[in-house]
Amino acid sequence: MADNDISPDEIESRFETGLLNLWYPVLPSWALSNQPLGITRLSQNIALWREKDGTVHAIEDRCPHRGARLSLGWNLGDRLACWYHGIEVNGEGKVESVPAIENCSMEGQHTTRAYRVKEVHDAIFLYFGDDAHAESPELEFPEQLAGEEFGHQLCTATWKCNYRYAVDNVMDPMHGAYLHSQSHSMAFGDKTAKMRVRDTNAGLIFEKVGQRDVNFDWVEIGFSGGMWMLLSIPYRKNAGPGGSFYIVGYVTPIDEEHCQVYFWRTRKIEGWQRDVWKFMYKTQLEGLHWDVLEQDRVVLEDMSSNARDFEGLNAHDVGLTRVRRLMTGMAKEQLTELAAHQATA
Repeated sequence: MADNDISPDEIESRFETGLLNLWYPVLPSWALSNQPLGITRLSQNIALWREKDGTVHAIEDRCPHRGARLSLGWNLGDRLACWYHGIEVNGEGKVESVPAIENCSMEGQHTTRAYRVKEVHDAIFLYFGDDAHAESPELEFPEQLAGEEFGHQLCTATWKCNYRYAVDNVMDPMHGAYLHSQSHSMAFGDKTAKMRVRDTNAGLIFEKVGQRDVNFDWVEIGFSGGMWMLLSIPYRKNAGPGGSFYIVGYVTPIDEEHCQVYFWRTRKIEGWQRDVWKFMYKTQLEGLHWDVLEQDRVVLEDMSSNARDFEGLNAHDVGLTRVRRLMTGMAKEQLTELAAHQATA
């Protein structure tokens, strides 16, 4: 199918609800036990549960019999049993048993969507692929999260705004010198700056010219199985051992009006010093970081849902306009490939 067969409204809808064919974090690990849990991510209802050995399963939260929520049912290890009539669906989406009737034709059928799962860095990731991209890509992380020499702490929150507003917020380093000017770590640096964009193998870097390691001076966005953003905040020596303080961020759409933000706070630190830093973080610094996140949340949640239609962007916004253009292009490409796949299926 030709690109011009995809309408602008279709592209906008895909962009607004969330790009597919990517891994997204959907829960911090501590939030899921063996009790089934129902969540909504990318406007899809999903049931998750753990087996006794810790293995995580994720399937569509809909019983194939009458549509009841499987997350309300019983955890039988490798399967869930629907609370309504006892239908058992396993982690691959296959009906294992229909106890209310003998020789039911539904048994053995793959009736329910199953999601690929990875649990890593204290979070549960799911792959959201369309029919043209059933095979998931490798999920790769920036060094500041994946490197063994880095210690990390995960912070997550739910915001009442479209996920694109949260992405725009991170891709806007200039707001740090204003919105967060009373912060313990962003009270320094110039309030006027020239900005530039540099391309990378995974995406791009948007940065202030001539100012580094003073405030929120740069941000990188990358696509390597999932969409991540990376930035650093300079830290005074009394903030504990370790060098620069990095933030690795992911934004996961819940629906068109809500999103989840995931921020891993990381430092290059090992051994006993990592334990000291984690202790200091939990006892002295985490509350200060929550204050900064709250400032972002209040501003974004109070913006109108159509705020983008009335923007007056300037040179400081080159980074976010580049990212918007990039993600719009990805949405168009996904829809084009999906249409071609459906035409030949």
